[in-house]
Amino acid sequence: MGWYERADAFWAAAVDLAWGLPLVVLLIGAGLYFSVFGRFTPLRRLGHAFRVLRGDYDDASDPGQITHFQALTSALSATLGMGNIAGVAIAVATGGPGAVFWMWVAGLVGMATKFFTCTLAVLYRKPDSHGVPQGGPMYWIEVGLGRHWRFLGYLFSIFGMIGCLALFQINQLASILENDWQIPRWGTGTVAAVLVGIVILGGITRVGRVTSKIVPFMAILYVGAALVIILRNAGDIPAIFGAIVSSAFGGQAILGGAAGVTMKEALVTGVRRAAFSNEAGMGTAPLAHGAAKTDEPVREGLVAMLGPFIDTNIVCTLTALVILGAGGGVGGDDGVLLTAAAFEQGLPGAGRLILTLVILLFSMSTLISYSYYSQKCAIYVFGERWGARYEWIYLASIVVGAVWAQDLVINLLDTAFAMMAIPTVLSTLILSPRVAAATRDYFSRH
Repeated sequence: MGWYERADAFWAAAVDLAWGLPLVVLLIGAGLYFSVFGRFTPLRRLGHAFRVLRGDYDDASDPGQITHFQALTSALSATLGMGNIAGVAIAVATGGPGAVFWMWVAGLVGMATKFFTCTLAVLYRKPDSHGVPQGGPMYWIEVGLGRHWRFLGYLFSIFGMIGCLALFQINQLASILENDWQIPRWGTGTVAAVLVGIVILGGITRVGRVTSKIVPFMAILYVGAALVIILRNAGDIPAIFGAIVSSAFGGQAILGGAAGVTMKEALVTGVRRAAFSNEAGMGTAPLAHGAAKTDEPVREGLVAMLGPFIDTNIVCTLTALVILGAGGGVGGDDGVLLTAAAFEQGLPGAGRLILTLVILLFSMSTLISYSYYSQKCAIYVFGERWGARYEWIYLASIVVGAVWAQDLVINLLDTAFAMMAIPTVLSTLILSPRVAAATRDYFSRH
């Protein structure tokens, strides 16, 4: 057995250990706790959140680097990606239709988790050597909990350097381009690395400007194409929703390899894929929202909480309906190719081409945003001098991710995400009373 096979076996075992029921219970349980403890702020304050998002409260003099809208699009450009396209397909293929139900649950409770974590990201920002405020789990752990808890910040950052490598995105992009256009995987990785490098060397300000333009366009294009397919098969929708709900509690699957899926398998698969898709509790989005121009932490939390709903409960649902509507017409375990087959069946002649364009945009936007995340983690661990050079490691990983096998990439990233979630969620639970106090104070003034 060579090093590659040994690595594959190691990460396969690691992900099974990391993503057991305890972590699923932690993520869902924490989300429910934040919902109740926060008095369901995400649901009660949606109107105010949209007013903040459209810029009603923007102030150029506030500390930070990017606007509320740019912070949300930067975070969404990381979550609205291959997790919505390939990740949902993998969830359905391995966890059955019931996995979609648990993705919905994770998305709804994830709104509260995202509100609490992103409020903390601004509440406990720490200036770097240039005086620029930096936010994220490692900073609220250090500043909010004290230096004795810094080991949790290092744990998050070390695994964040791995989890925020956009290996899955480039892997799936390379897969569909090789399959449909016979473009070598290494060629896709090399070109993508060059294009991403041009953007990320300009820092978070340029990242925010680019993603604020890409994200709305790619979301509208994808949602529009999916809706056309779904409406053309509107008669199947009641049966699809019935299958999703019934199989969530001990069900079946329609795609190969998932027959006889249990409730536990559907639950774990759904929460795991939702976590990879919307990243609620993973600690990544707070890295982007921590750079927002605001002196009101709660305001940024309100904007951030929209992310899981948009990502999981809207976009992922559309993908699931397209795939489940295709039924036995598609199969296999390669996520992006499975979704592409469903789109081609739904829109013959155009579906696969549209999806390829969307995948290209989704992948590139995620590659851009993840570079910022991974570099912030590297800077926290190694300091600004060496951390800044991590950009080059990140760019090299794009080429590597393009040629690796899908299973190795998924297992590596899922394990890293699990290890990022533990310090993020535990520290947020400890600091949750301070978020609640800040929320009461904010709404007493607004």
